[in-house]
Amino acid sequence: MSLVDFKILQTAWTYSRADFAAVSATILVTLVIGVEAGVSAGVMLSILLYLWRSSRPHIAEVGLVPGTQHFRNILRHKVETTPSVLTLRIDESLWFANARYLEDYLLNRLAGDLDIRHVVLMCSAVNEVDLSAVESLEAINQRLKDQTITLHLSEVKGPVEDRLKRSSFLNHLTGSIYLSQYDAWKALTPKKDRNSLNHLNQKKKQSRSLKI
Repeated sequence: MSLVDFKILQTAWTYSRADFAAVSATILVTLVIGVEAGVSAGVMLSILLYLWRSSRPHIAEVGLVPGTQHFRNILRHKVETTPSVLTLRIDESLWFANARYLEDYLLNRLAGDLDIRHVVLMCSAVNEVDLSAVESLEAINQRLKDQTITLHLSEVKGPVEDRLKRSSFLNHLTGSIYLSQYDAWKALTPKKDRNSLNHLNQKKKQSRSLKI
């Protein structure tokens, strides 16, 4: 009992339910069986929880923050979006455990939305793409092509792009790889939409200046 810090349970519960489960299992097994078994149980549970979390990566639909070149989650910030362009930011490396999840997520998002002509996968948080994920990307590319939708990538890290070049995926990619998401937005957003957004931004600035 002297080895157990019960205060950590409250902290873990507040911070993360998954961490609370790992800490609780470690403490429980330690008290019932012993220290070595408790530590081993905690490590094993942490690995399983990591695999579960990474198999369901956070995917955010992002838009342009007005007056900047930054893109943020449309559910958290007031951003500008274009009906014909869908941008998804993937916050996890792509591998066999989550490749199908991305494919299902994207196809569900596109269902019923007939305005989308371009899909951009923002890969700023992707550090690795394994072979299974490449196969899923190829499947996504082909299914989008069948729907006359072009697939693009943006902010792909050098080592990831080097690995992709070893496959045939980039040869069949219907769209382009953009250095930044802002470059993709400028290239893919119709000029009429950009003009309307610029006009809206000017009205917002005038409104702010009048208030000041």
